[in-house]
Amino acid sequence: MEFLLVAVVGVVVVALVSALAPRLGIAGPLALVAIGIAVSFLPFIPAFEVDPEIILVGVLPPLLYSAAVSLPAIEFRRDFRPIAGLSIVLVLLSTAALAAFFVLVIPGIDLPLAVALGAILSPTDAVATSIAKRLGISPRVITMLDGESLLNDATALVLLRTAIAAIAIGSVSVGAAVWSFVWGVLIALVIGAAVGLIALRVRTWVSHSAANTAISFVVPFVAYLPTEELGGSGLVAAVVAGIVTGQGAVRWFTPEQRMSDELNWRTVELILEGAVFLLMGLELKEIVRANVEDHEGLWHAGWLAASALAIILLVRAAYVSVLIAVQSRSARRMDRSRLESFNDRIDQVAAGTTYPSGADRPTPPGKVGRPPSPDQVERRVTMMRRRVSTALADLDYYQASPLGWKHGTVIVWAGMRGVVTLAAAQTLPEGPLQALLVFVAFLVAVGGLMLQGLTLPWVVRMLGLDDSGSAGPSQAEQDRLDAQLRAAAAAAMGDPALVRTSGEPFPAGFLERIVERYSQAPDDENTTMAKDGMQLRLVAIAAMRVRLNELSSGGAFSTAALRRALAELDADQLSLELRLDDQN
Repeated sequence: MEFLLVAVVGVVVVALVSALAPRLGIAGPLALVAIGIAVSFLPFIPAFEVDPEIILVGVLPPLLYSAAVSLPAIEFRRDFRPIAGLSIVLVLLSTAALAAFFVLVIPGIDLPLAVALGAILSPTDAVATSIAKRLGISPRVITMLDGESLLNDATALVLLRTAIAAIAIGSVSVGAAVWSFVWGVLIALVIGAAVGLIALRVRTWVSHSAANTAISFVVPFVAYLPTEELGGSGLVAAVVAGIVTGQGAVRWFTPEQRMSDELNWRTVELILEGAVFLLMGLELKEIVRANVEDHEGLWHAGWLAASALAIILLVRAAYVSVLIAVQSRSARRMDRSRLESFNDRIDQVAAGTTYPSGADRPTPPGKVGRPPSPDQVERRVTMMRRRVSTALADLDYYQASPLGWKHGTVIVWAGMRGVVTLAAAQTLPEGPLQALLVFVAFLVAVGGLMLQGLTLPWVVRMLGLDDSGSAGPSQAEQDRLDAQLRAAAAAAMGDPALVRTSGEPFPAGFLERIVERYSQAPDDENTTMAKDGMQLRLVAIAAMRVRLNELSSGGAFSTAALRRALAELDADQLSLELRLDDQN
């Protein structure tokens, strides 16, 4: 009963703060941390301590899965190399710098334990970076922060696991550590992708939207648990399953399933994310008490945490500076004219190799056997054109959203620690230094969250980066996409095989008028559609969705534009289906 009361109060507090914080102009996560700290020091509130397994197993997999489902896959692919660098190289550098510092300043700490603490403090947190999403920062920066926070946990937790093993058995070789990391990521990729694909197939058979969403709730745990049992990174497996699900939902799920998923997972995300920040504040009292009883005091832990946070930011700033410089140089070296000329050569090759008979085509030197058929040539040319088109779209993306020192500053300052740091710190082996190290981790996480989170809006405004935002695609991009979809709808309407629901042909000129309507931009006139008109509209929506799937792989449009168009098609289809049901 007591647990139920705490849970009910916690949900109410999270909901109220999430609703009121934007109106008051404050970040909801920071308000929840402050409330938790204040409540923890009330005299009638008992010591509050949460088993780290609850966070690592029960909270993080669904949170990371939900974030991965909504990850913009096109932009993630384009910036995968810098994201991988932030997730792996930066974590390794930060861990090494922190471990060296702790060995120098903490008496009695050995190298494996110092590495363990460094690995705990190194990764940024997906929940913590949610603060940055509300500040109108460049979508490209948000994608990099999201991708980093989703993937760097694997590096950090594998390092932590290796360091704890070294503490237990005395030593671990570098080769064993590298193999542990490679195996942890590899098995996570395989299991995560398999679980995501199987879940997509299973959920396509379940037409009931509520039951379908209920199945989705177990997907991150189905990916997490076997991966951990096999020595892999369960969190990475949950992320991979989320990415697979997010990309497959467009093709496999019905509009009702997609809308139900979005609403229900948004609710889960709100509650779990808010609970994480509230727990961070509530645990302060017990952590402080443990340090006072161990005679370490608060000042010693305070200056260790402040120094560790400074080292983290300095290493991050140095690495991001190099990263921005490399990205800028790569963007300048990209030559659009070479890609366009290559596209022209593809056209020449296609024109020169399309013969009436495959036997007339010469065999390339060194090749044995029959020359490629016209269909094979056409497929190869189509594939090459698609690759060039994607490369041109990527180049347009890099040139439209270049990364400069201002963006680098935001990437540095928005990299905050969170619940992963706190939960992982409590897995450190027992010993005379455990309370001190856990308190240092808590201070780095909460102190950095409060310092960086409270000042990040000011930093963004000072840099003049608060005008791009995440308001969605531009109107010009949306108009271009709408024109493509209207053309697909018009082509579908022009099919002479279309007949009325009764099986009779449409009246003369009816389809022509429909084609003309879909070939033009929509107006604001509200008209009542007959049953046949609504059926035709559903045919048009199906054609537009097929075209939308084709455009999704080319990179010519942003993920935000594609998702907005899909949401509009889903809403339109559901509305039409309801109206048709009423008429039947």
